[in-house]
Order: sequence, then structure tokens, then C-alpha cells
Amino acid sequence: MSRPAALSSATSTKSYVLGISAFYHDSAAALLRDGELVAAAQEERFTRTKHDAGYPKNAIAWCLHDAGVGPDELEAVVFYEKPLTTFVRLIRTYLKVGIRGFSSFREAIPLWMRQKLWIPLEIERGLKQLGYTPPKQTWFTEHHESHAASAFYPSPFNSAAIVTFDGVGEWATSSIGVGHGNEISLIEQIDFPHSLGMLYSAFTYFCGFRVNSGEYKLMGLAPYGEPVYADTIRDHLINLRADGSFSLDLSYFDYLTGLQMTNDRFADLFGGPPRAPESEITKREMDLAASVQVVIEEVVLAIARRARAMTGEENLVLAGGVALNCVANGRLLREGIFERIWMQPAAGDAGGAVGAAYLGWHRIMGEERTIESDHLNDKMRGAYLGPSFDSDEIGAWLDASGLPHETLQGSARAERVAAEIDAGRVVGLFAGPMEFGPRALGHRSILGDARSTRMQSTMNRKIKYRESFRPFAPAVLEEQTRQWFDLSVPSPYMLLVAPVADSRLDTAAVKARRESNKSRSDTGESDIRDWVNERRSDIPAVTHVDGSARVQTVNAERNPRLHEILKAFEARTGCGVVINTSFNVRGEPIVCTPDDAYRCFMRTEMDVLVLEDHILMKDQQPEWPETDNWRQAFKLD
Repeated sequence: MSRPAALSSATSTKSYVLGISAFYHDSAAALLRDGELVAAAQEERFTRTKHDAGYPKNAIAWCLHDAGVGPDELEAVVFYEKPLTTFVRLIRTYLKVGIRGFSSFREAIPLWMRQKLWIPLEIERGLKQLGYTPPKQTWFTEHHESHAASAFYPSPFNSAAIVTFDGVGEWATSSIGVGHGNEISLIEQIDFPHSLGMLYSAFTYFCGFRVNSGEYKLMGLAPYGEPVYADTIRDHLINLRADGSFSLDLSYFDYLTGLQMTNDRFADLFGGPPRAPESEITKREMDLAASVQVVIEEVVLAIARRARAMTGEENLVLAGGVALNCVANGRLLREGIFERIWMQPAAGDAGGAVGAAYLGWHRIMGEERTIESDHLNDKMRGAYLGPSFDSDEIGAWLDASGLPHETLQGSARAERVAAEIDAGRVVGLFAGPMEFGPRALGHRSILGDARSTRMQSTMNRKIKYRESFRPFAPAVLEEQTRQWFDLSVPSPYMLLVAPVADSRLDTAAVKARRESNKSRSDTGESDIRDWVNERRSDIPAVTHVDGSARVQTVNAERNPRLHEILKAFEARTGCGVVINTSFNVRGEPIVCTPDDAYRCFMRTEMDVLVLEDHILMKDQQPEWPETDNWRQAFKLD
């Protein structure tokens, strides 16, 4: 049930620029039409392989077809980094580490020789297979330029300081730049192997989580611990200077060889070997997560102060994988270094496709940039840039498949969904264009009652099949944000952590838990399961143990259908907040199609599925014919 527009050979005056990111992780495509971002999607959503790094042929096909691009209408293709420069960096690194890097070298070089050094031919061949004439030239931008462009060009600011930080691009790992109108420039950068992203990923690995996938789990674990190792990190691992620059002591890391992130010296610092994946989480891992989080925030603030001093700008935009650390983002906002900040919602490599397309349009093609007078209006369109499906088409599919359902529209639909959430049921919500980036923002979401003390553990264990400590985000009516959270700005992309409002928080319970944790040396995962079910606020299912929450504000104009559900829930309960988590299980990409949604619904203990205007109850569905252990098909994050 896809919705591709038919290819057209009709003459058009429109100009189309395609951006591509690929061959590392989170491959994606993004399309500009006359400078407007009209489509963007990650390859993983189509292939159902999380963090798919391959050539994004499905994402490209969908973007071009959905926008109705004719076979000869594609004006430019822009790739998000410069592979030859990256190849030089790899060779120089292998020469530096010598024989220790041979195993990694032996694995990496064949892939480079077979594919990564031939990306222009790969793109040309892929477009031809889709029935498109490749444009005369494929352009390549630098990796951190793509991040910078993805942060600045869609932002609501005419001028801003730009900060990017991730693992590594070609050489850069962090950069400071500035944007004015249609021009961006990078002023200063920190080069590999000194990397804030690599530091955080080293702790991700050491705590037993998957690198380039589990970093957000480390962030979610941090509130359960105390930063008792922060001084050890500062004294041994990272040298942060007053100007915001930093360097790592590489004798504690092993990522230069490509085999693992840390070594025995690192383990000796922190009391033993890395935690084995899927083993019991102990207080050590909680404290390590809390400690590296504190240090990461210190570095982010130092870089931000440097950017403010260098550029004199009042606005700041952020991108790169570290910009997805919403705890650091929240602290950056509260520190007031800049008047306003904006984060690219697809801040990781997927968003590089957006930045590459914008660089093609504004820098290479020299096109002007216009900004709306309302600074709250960015150009990411709420990140709702992916495939959508017609409600009537879905209804016909349900009828043909013999799947019982009820059809409701408008306020009746919203009131029914609100009633199901109020009754303690878990609702899968599939509506409108799919989100671009790692967060589900109400179009491919699972909703639950934030007032329930049991809902966080229930949804983790029975719906998501993941660790009990992992927090859920609240979706709140934007106009009621200050009633529930200490947050003075909109947070439409779920990229800011803020304290729960004092009037909603049981401050004594939060303080008691913190003091209890400080006095214990044997805290483990069983304790976390108890903590999760404690009532810390009026919305315990989305309140972290430290009294904070990762907030999504829901605007009536940007997301009217989720806003309508929240308004109906508020009318029933007096609470304009619900749990919002992504529509998937652990290790699975967010669902893309109605088929994906129904399959996930039937495989889990979700109670209700909403497919546009159609409501399906689990207890009314025919028996699901599962023939194998489907959970083994998803690689755990």
C-alpha cells in the first residue's frame, strides 16, 4: 500500500536537488524542490534493518516518486561527505597503529576498493535502475559541513552560531561555524582521533551497549547513578581546556585499531572488564553513565561558550550525533549562553542527507534563503517527511484481509483513543507522514497513560521487549507546557530534557531516592525495576528518577491529530500529557507501512491499533500465525 506518484516526462520548471548519506550507518535520502524540503526518509524503514548503512535505493526511490520527479528533472545529487578524504584518514591511521590495526585494515579495505571509492558510479547506476537520468555532476561536501548545513538552513534563524559534534567525519569530530543568510562557514574544528562522540561511545561499549546504537540507553541509565567517576574521567581520559578545545589520552582507548573501543588500561580505571551485553546492570554501570554524562555536558557548554565568543551570535544551531543528547541540550538551554537554540531533529548521519541537499541548493547553486518572521517556524515540517497512506486505501485493505475494525473520524476518533488510554490500554498510533530521524513524534507512535505507576515497566517488558530502566517521553499540549514542566520554549522534536514542574513533582520522594542510592554500593537491575514503579510525580511513567523528563510539545497547527487526542484526554482526565514512544520493538526500525504496524501490533501485547481513521482491538483480531522466533530477526541495540 505505497503511495508513489507516477513518473512523469512532462516539462517542469521546478528544480530538484537530492541529498544522500550512506555507507557508514543510518543511510538516508532527502529531496529539495525549489529549495523546499519536501521528502526525507531513512533506508532502514524500508529494508527493516535497523541503522541500515547500504546505498539508500528505497529511500531515494520513495523521495523521487512521492515528489513526482520526472525521469530527466533531477538537477543535482549531493553526497554528504568526501570519501577520498576519509580513505586517506583511514590509511594514515592504520600506518600509525601498525600491526595492531591489521585485522581491521583487512576487513575495511576490500569494502573500500569494491564500493566506497566508487560512490559516483554507485549513485549513477542506482538512479538509472530507478528510471532516472543522472544529473551531469555529483557533488561531494564535507561531513561536518553537511551536519552544519542540516542545522542552519532549516532553522528559524537568519544568522546563528553553528556547533557540530559526532564520532568522526573525514577528519573533523567537532566544529564551530557561523551561518548568515544562505552562507555557512566552519571556523574551527577538532580532528580525529580526539572525539567527544568516541568518548561517549567508549562508555556505551564499556557498559555493555552497542556502539552507534545504544548511546541513548547510556543517557537513559545516567539518572540512576551518581557521577563518582567524573574526576577519574577528567584526570585520565580527557583534557578540556578553557577555550573549549579538548584532547583524549589515547592510551586508554582501542578504537584506532577498529577492534574495540577500550582496552585493559581503561578497565583498570573502572574496576574490571566491560559489562557483558545483556548481563545484569550494576551500580558501576549506572555511575559510569552518570559520570560521563556530566563530563559530556561540561564539554558541550565549553564549546558553546567558545562559539558565542567567536561569532557574537545570539542564536545557536546544533547537529551531529552528540546533539541527540537531550540532557546536555536541556542544560545548554538553561545555562543561557545563547538566547535561542535549535537542534536538527535528525542530528546523526541520516540528517547529513538534508544538509547535503541544502548545501547543493544554497552554496553550490547560489540560491537565496528566506526566513519566516516567526522564529518558531523551522523548515523541517515537524520532521513529518516520509511515506503516508490514504485512510480509504487502508480501510479497503482491512476489509479485504478480514480484519475487524471500526472507523471513526475527527473528534469521535480522538475521544475514542483518549478513552482507551484512560482505561489503561496501550495504543499503537499510525497516522500521517512518517517521521524523519530517530524520534517518533505522534505519527508512528505508541501511546500510554503517563499517570500510571506501572505503565513504564509494562510497556518496556510487554510491548518494547527491552530493559526496564529505559525511560519514556511525555507528549504534552504545547499551550500547557509550563503547567507540567520547567520549560519555557517549545520542544517539538523531543530533544530537550527539562525538570518536571515543582507543582507536579513529589520532591521528597525524588530526594529520598537520591539519598538512598548514594548510600548503597550494591544497587543492581532489580532495584531499578522497583524504582521504575515508584510514584515521583503526577506523571510517574514519564518522570525520570531525578525528576526530569524528555519533553515533546505538541502544537495544534503542526500536529493537529495528536493535539486533538491530547485535548480529548485532558478533557477526560485533567491531564494534557501522555506517554509517547516509537512504534517498534527493540532492535526493529520504526514502522513504515500499515503492514509493519499491524505485524508489530499482533506480535506484542499492545491493546489497540489506530491506522489513520480505523481502530482495531486486539481481542477482536484473528489468531496471528507466527511460524518462527521473530525476535531473533532483530539485532539487539
